Amino acid sequence: MQAAAIQRILGLLLMIFSGTLLPPILISLLYRDGALHAFIDALLIILTSGFLLWLPARKHRRELRLRDGFLVVVLFWTVLGLVGAVPFMLAHHPHMSFTDAVFESFSGLTTTGATVITGIDDLPRSILFYRQELQWLGGMGIIVLAVAVLPMLGIGGMQLFRAETPGPIKDNKLTPRITETAKALWILYLGLTIACALAYWHAGMEPFDALAHSFSTVAIGGFSTHDASIGHFENPAIEFVAIVFMFLSGINFALHFMAWRQLDPRPYLQDSEFRTYVLLLGMAALVTVLYLIHTGTYDSAYDAFHHGLFQVVSIGTTTGFTTTSYHVWPGFLPVLLLFASFIGGCAGSTGGGMKVIRFLLLIKQGAREITRLVHPNAMVPVKINRQPVNDRIIDAVWGFFATYVACFALMMLALMATGLDQITAFSAVAACINNLGPGLGEVALHYRDINDAAKWILTLAMLLGRLEIFTLLVLISPVFWRR
Repeated sequence: MQAAAIQRILGLLLMIFSGTLLPPILISLLYRDGALHAFIDALLIILTSGFLLWLPARKHRRELRLRDGFLVVVLFWTVLGLVGAVPFMLAHHPHMSFTDAVFESFSGLTTTGATVITGIDDLPRSILFYRQELQWLGGMGIIVLAVAVLPMLGIGGMQLFRAETPGPIKDNKLTPRITETAKALWILYLGLTIACALAYWHAGMEPFDALAHSFSTVAIGGFSTHDASIGHFENPAIEFVAIVFMFLSGINFALHFMAWRQLDPRPYLQDSEFRTYVLLLGMAALVTVLYLIHTGTYDSAYDAFHHGLFQVVSIGTTTGFTTTSYHVWPGFLPVLLLFASFIGGCAGSTGGGMKVIRFLLLIKQGAREITRLVHPNAMVPVKINRQPVNDRIIDAVWGFFATYVACFALMMLALMATGLDQITAFSAVAACINNLGPGLGEVALHYRDINDAAKWILTLAMLLGRLEIFTLLVLISPVFWRR
């Protein structure tokens, strides 16, 4: 393990992150909202900490090995979640405890969207912007951003990219060079954000809200500048914009890149994961809307349609925006939506959950086993996009699923041991490990009232979900530390 090289990288990345506090400082100056000193002090603390880490190891410029990349990613997300809490702790409004500040910071960076803050409408504008900015940075992964500039700093980036990028198939690159891949991803991400902000503005949001919500929409985060989320605006045009960009952000960014480069929509239509993604959201929306109409939950079929469609796309992509109190919907609908978040978005998207590609592979593998029962000697390949999938990938998906279920069960039991009821514990773990945000029971609206021990467990769940479990768990494996 190259401790000095890792220390140098962490120092550099912390100094880079300190620069993200400049926009909130400018907004605080513009609106004179009283949070200026909190952000200036936080910037100085984070910048100084990064510099002191970097200085002793500044001359170590060795290429990272794969295990070094895993360690850097986990350390950085952990450290970043902790230092990201500094502005929340230093601000007078809201004045947050260490536990609440860390919870809010990790929730933002992991694009979970679970909040412990109430009275969001009354927060200083700079704090509101900072929450949204955390989600935007976490959406694509600040590590991927760093990969684009690491060559200038004398650090190889492939190991970081492999460790941080979500999804079961990580070695596919959009371009031959890893830095060009990172830049391509960020150009797409930035372009989608700008388009989303302009669409929100055109639909009726004021510029600040439009920019803030574009950050959390494209990041599939779910933080809002209002307590009522998107429902605050009571504007169908705004809801339609949100649906479109949540849907787009849940698609594999590699497909966006290929379609954009070729100026041809066929990459979407030819992709098995994309077709499954559309099918699953479509089926969930159809069932939800029909059941809302059947039960007379809303006065008109139109209201049932637009609320049902919005919540299915929002929860299904793990964004977590709301236009209505879906947790009080009748029958099985709240649980159906929560189950949809377990699948989540596509691999290579900003969405959470287990990813559509894993779900598709599990279904295909199950179908193959049924066929083998009838024809024991048959060679039945599992195919994605008409290409056979290596059995090593299928084994990895099964391993991920088993580990996911085990982690989920353990954290749910731990939450119940702290005093939470079954519905709250189940939905809270689901909402956090899937990076969704809103749950059911006591956490349907916010997480402020649950105990501190539960908040720390859920913070771990957010990090596990964002790093797709294995990236974090590999560090506690004896084989990782064996020479």
